[in-house]
Amino acid sequence: MNILLISHYFPPEIGAPSARLYEMAKEWIKEGHEVTVLTGFPNHPTGIIPKEYRGKFSMEENMDGIRVLRSYVYATPNEGFVKKTLGHISFMFSSVLQSFFKVGKPEIVVVSSPTYFSMFSASFYSIFKKAKLVLDIRDLWPAAIVELGVLKNKTIINVLEFFEKRFYKQAAKIVVVTNSFKDNLIDRGIPSEKIEVITNGVDTKAFKYSEKARKKLREKLGYRHDDFIGLYIGAHGLSQSLHVLLDVAKELPHIKFLFVGEGAEKKKLIKKAETEKILNVRFIDGQEKKYITDYYSLADVCFIPLRNVELFKTFIPSKMFEIMSNSRPIIASLEGESEEILKRSNSALITGPENMSGTASAVSLLEKSPEKRNSMGEDGRNYVIKNYTRESLAKKYLDVLKSEVS
Repeated sequence: MNILLISHYFPPEIGAPSARLYEMAKEWIKEGHEVTVLTGFPNHPTGIIPKEYRGKFSMEENMDGIRVLRSYVYATPNEGFVKKTLGHISFMFSSVLQSFFKVGKPEIVVVSSPTYFSMFSASFYSIFKKAKLVLDIRDLWPAAIVELGVLKNKTIINVLEFFEKRFYKQAAKIVVVTNSFKDNLIDRGIPSEKIEVITNGVDTKAFKYSEKARKKLREKLGYRHDDFIGLYIGAHGLSQSLHVLLDVAKELPHIKFLFVGEGAEKKKLIKKAETEKILNVRFIDGQEKKYITDYYSLADVCFIPLRNVELFKTFIPSKMFEIMSNSRPIIASLEGESEEILKRSNSALITGPENMSGTASAVSLLEKSPEKRNSMGEDGRNYVIKNYTRESLAKKYLDVLKSEVS
């Protein structure tokens, strides 16, 4: 099977979208299929293109057997809605204009959303290459940015929703990451038989606790072996209630709080910490994927905070599978489907979104209970090995693709 995969984000960029698609594609290659990826030049989330990719308008490379075609993208930091949108639109055009004659004749086109505008490219390829279209929906866009208050113009919202529905109608299959997403689409008139749920997962071999890595990284960062460290790693954006974690840090000055990542809200968070003299907090730049498991090993507890937004009840943050795979206990400030998964796994204390006092109490409880931390960590890893390995999910996804081209 010849698969064309279109994604705005792809390694060496960090983050859930690129990790999911890269690992899926590797598994499809192992099963004997051809995979071509259309993507831009890496720059997320800093807006800085690495040296080895600079000065090029387009290029082709091979990554673990995956043919990767890179085209021009307006590189911009992950901050500012207008600039980010221009970056997404630039790839929408370049992915077609620069690669249309290079991709050959795919049998199926898979596109990841977000970003929303990549679906225009995929729709074009599906029509003119006479290939089946599969939408990989990781976020209900534009609904998410509307609920966050980023987009308020009703005319623009109506136009975006119009095309969203057209793409859903054109698609042979729609793959979503949560059952809640599926229910949402069914409520909007999409036939249930058209929708498949394939959650995020994790490479349990790559994400595994290491005592050696824990000691080495603590020493490198200047932490003592007995420091109790709470870790947040990921996007510092509008969706995360990281300001609440800063309030928790202020409440618990003897606990070390480590924030790793980039995003639109990072400068505000740093300023808040400086202004309020929250001295037990440290901010570190986003890290390459290969180092993420070391940071999880470093931590005594990991945070998954989301804002109190109704739509977020339908989300399943992919980082929770990575944390569980690393045998780390979780404090989760969220509700909905992800809450139910964490409860079944016995790997987390649930506080509810933007709950400062509840989060502080959970931190204090786990600080005093090393046995509970260990049991939560063990239960979490066992749970993902049983239910959420990337290998098994990739094979399930491949079965969906095969069903459309057989």
